[in-house]
Amino acid sequence: MSRAMQCQSCLRWGSWVQLQRSLSPSRGTRGVHVCAASVPGTAGSCFLRKILCTSSISLPRGYVVHQGGSGENSVQPSSSRHSQSQLRNVASSGAIKKHQKSLSAWFSHQPNEERQFGPSFSMDAVHVDPVIRESSLEEILKPSPDLTIQEQLQQPCRQVISLHNLFDVDACGRQVRNVVLYGTVGTGKSTLIKKMVVDWCHGRLPRFELVIPFSCEDLSHSRAPISLRRLITKKYQHLRDVVPVLGASNLKVLFILNGLERLNLDFRLAGTELCCDPSEPVPPSAIVVNLLRKYLLPEASIIVTTRPSAVRRIPAKYVGRYAEICGFSDTNLQKLYFQMRLSQPGCSGEGTREGSSAEQENLVEMLSRNLERHNQITAACFLPSYCWLVCTTLHFLYFTRTVPPTQTLTGIYTSFLRLNFSGEVLDSTDPTNISMMKYVAKTVGRLAYQGVMSRKTCFSEDDLQQCFEVEMKTESELNLLEVFRSDVFRFFLSPCVQPGKEHTFVFTIPAMQEYLAALYVVLGEKKTLAQRVGKELSEVIGRVSEDVAVVLNIISKVLPLRFLPVLFNLLKIFPRYFSRLSGKERDAIAHTMAEELFKEEDYYNDDVLDQINSSILGVEGPMRHPDEAPDDEVFELFPIFMGGILSRRNRAILEQLGCSIKNLAAFEIAKAMKKTVIRKSHKGLPPSELMDYLFFLHEFQNERFTAEAVRSLRTISLTSVKMTPLKCSVLASVMSTTCHEVEELNLTSCNLDSSSLRTLFPVLLRCKALHLQLNSLGSDACKEIRDLLLHDKCVVSSLRLANNPVGEQGAQFLAEALAGNRSLTHLSLLHTALGDRGAEAIAQHLAHNQHLQELNLGYNSLTDTAALRVVEVAKKHEALDKVHLYFNDISEDGKRALHSLRMDRDGVRALVFLTAGTDVSDYWSHILNVVQRNLPFWDRERVRQHLTLLLQDLESSRSQTANPWSKAKFLRVESEVKKMLGKLQDGTL
Repeated sequence: MSRAMQCQSCLRWGSWVQLQRSLSPSRGTRGVHVCAASVPGTAGSCFLRKILCTSSISLPRGYVVHQGGSGENSVQPSSSRHSQSQLRNVASSGAIKKHQKSLSAWFSHQPNEERQFGPSFSMDAVHVDPVIRESSLEEILKPSPDLTIQEQLQQPCRQVISLHNLFDVDACGRQVRNVVLYGTVGTGKSTLIKKMVVDWCHGRLPRFELVIPFSCEDLSHSRAPISLRRLITKKYQHLRDVVPVLGASNLKVLFILNGLERLNLDFRLAGTELCCDPSEPVPPSAIVVNLLRKYLLPEASIIVTTRPSAVRRIPAKYVGRYAEICGFSDTNLQKLYFQMRLSQPGCSGEGTREGSSAEQENLVEMLSRNLERHNQITAACFLPSYCWLVCTTLHFLYFTRTVPPTQTLTGIYTSFLRLNFSGEVLDSTDPTNISMMKYVAKTVGRLAYQGVMSRKTCFSEDDLQQCFEVEMKTESELNLLEVFRSDVFRFFLSPCVQPGKEHTFVFTIPAMQEYLAALYVVLGEKKTLAQRVGKELSEVIGRVSEDVAVVLNIISKVLPLRFLPVLFNLLKIFPRYFSRLSGKERDAIAHTMAEELFKEEDYYNDDVLDQINSSILGVEGPMRHPDEAPDDEVFELFPIFMGGILSRRNRAILEQLGCSIKNLAAFEIAKAMKKTVIRKSHKGLPPSELMDYLFFLHEFQNERFTAEAVRSLRTISLTSVKMTPLKCSVLASVMSTTCHEVEELNLTSCNLDSSSLRTLFPVLLRCKALHLQLNSLGSDACKEIRDLLLHDKCVVSSLRLANNPVGEQGAQFLAEALAGNRSLTHLSLLHTALGDRGAEAIAQHLAHNQHLQELNLGYNSLTDTAALRVVEVAKKHEALDKVHLYFNDISEDGKRALHSLRMDRDGVRALVFLTAGTDVSDYWSHILNVVQRNLPFWDRERVRQHLTLLLQDLESSRSQTANPWSKAKFLRVESEVKKMLGKLQDGTL
């Protein structure tokens, strides 16, 4: 039965839900041998292919062997003493040792993505072997019973076999020579092979004396006949002395054939002739076939890696053992991987070792708890590749101190796909040669986009059929669908683990749905039938018109007919008309981006970086009841990924994956975005949405566009946004595209520290009003602020540091800044634990300042001496006319002295009380508003005591005045204070 017929019958009677048998990873295991992909690399691993492309074969003359790759009845080649002696001489010459050294260097090398998104680790340092299960061709072809994720976690995995035992005798006692190791995309086939080669190089695979790896992708590009011996020496020069004795000795050789799906093998004698001479030139595919037939080098062992769809390309009689890579089907393996990966020295980058270590341990603990809940992330981490993605994303979120242009979230996902697909074609036997990623973008991307538009993440069987099967018309399309279902489907979609939704599917990682939806839109796959036909027709007519133009020009010189120019222009009309339609299509992409980026119903969600963090680490607190209505799905990453995919670097990587986005298309989309995105950003955005917008500009990586967008941001409010090192770096990176002054930057309650201020230093220099309240900024941060205020380019005129533990040492740094600063006019140090010594330091340096106009030292436990000292200096100051001293420990004598101050006489006003002599202070409402605003962060008992004193002072001043108007004002203020005291006592304030 042809594959198309099999696929068609499956589509007719089968169910997408039946895929759960293969989508859900193989049954769980307990206590499995540990050692898996530190870097994602399935059969599509670009890096491994490049390494293996330097490999080739060449072996000596062998003898006929039979019986399914098991060597029980093999005829042993005779080996003379001379050949044995020759082999010993070769071994002693160090050829194999040189080969081991060369392989170790190649296979231990990590790909660029591994070094770019975090510290680089050796294969020995971070490696956890995935579960390998012994299988059979019958199991591959026969459907297994449906199992949910929870059931698979609870059932022990049977027939588990370790990598080093793959060549043990089979159940019948026959020695296994040929092993087929298969697994879907992302299970870690290529990384496992890399680990196997490295183990052999380091003496941890003593069963084999020589290992020769080959890339089937490399072999597929060669059609010229070549001998096995020449192939080996061409790829491995060090083995030129070993090759002549391979067939004439008992040397234990292992051939590794990685990515067999890239080769079109024909095991029929009519298609591939028998060849047992390693010196005879034949096509590379014929070498592979005869090696697997055991007609060439019958004593050699062979391990083949492939995707499930290509397993049947090797007849079962030539296979001694089938083994399936099941990934991390045990949560203990997942935890071990994360523990090893996230606890590596240097993972946290800069910072103190103690603080970094604590943060790493906290991350591992939170991730472990989330895995134990069997959330969707547990299903995702069945695939080692997704474990790498989780660790890389966490490293990006937590340990990124500075953001180089190449480090973006979109870049992580694009590189992740390149590591796993690397431009690999979906089916090498299909004449279209469509790349796997292109097929995914057209099909899974459509499903993802429809989900985003309808705001859903769970997809039924009907949804899958409409997306994948509705346009199936040819046998080729049905064949491609079958390959996709067996090899790739599980990589992107997995059964939902939510109770009651076990027979629906979700994207393995939630953000992947938004990435693929963005890719689907940006690639222009969202077209109507008329647009698709119009594009093809336009291209045809455009090509024809060029040829016709030449002919018409020649004819017009001989026969000057008037209708010829008209005919020529008519041929050009349709391509021009369609180019206008293409322009409108790009306008639509920009419009979609703007609409999704500034969707008002998402205004008060967490910013996207916090959402990603929650999706990985979970949300601490009680679990949601199954009957409780779920929150609306949020897809705020979708427009951000659209912008990120348009960046030059990501377009270059997608080009390698077969998803081409032309420079002109990207330019026109960016041009259209100026009319939509920038215009919509002019309206005020809530802090979390503004952070998303800044992150979008960072992901877009278009400096000219970003500069134009940022230039319109005169006021930036990120209040209560948790400014992690990554977010600070993003803000600094985006703002660095221009040098314009910012009127106001509000970073109140943003979890800032000294390193955050250091990152934001270039931005802070350009801000006139700077709000840094409620950030736990201590003396170290004050040192950074001092350097900021003393910088010759500093334009800060208003600085608010209220409710920060500045302390005496911090006050000393700020005092030094006051002495040399020329821009600051308003400084608020309300509730900063200055004490008398801190106030004294401020007063001492204040005399050297000439520009400060207002100073707030309220709620700092100042006594009479410090308060009066500050006021005395303020009297002599040229510009300072207002000092806030309320809620300090000032005695009655101090009150009287401060009461006696007169603005017209002393040139300064001290705001201490709600009264001013026998009248109400003009600033009584300001003082009460300050109290009400800051009450959640102040000591309530102390506030109550101060309010009581203020009330007594009001009552005393009211009794001393006979003016009825003044008494009425006193009574009004007293009522406000009493109301505040009542709410404070009831706990409602």
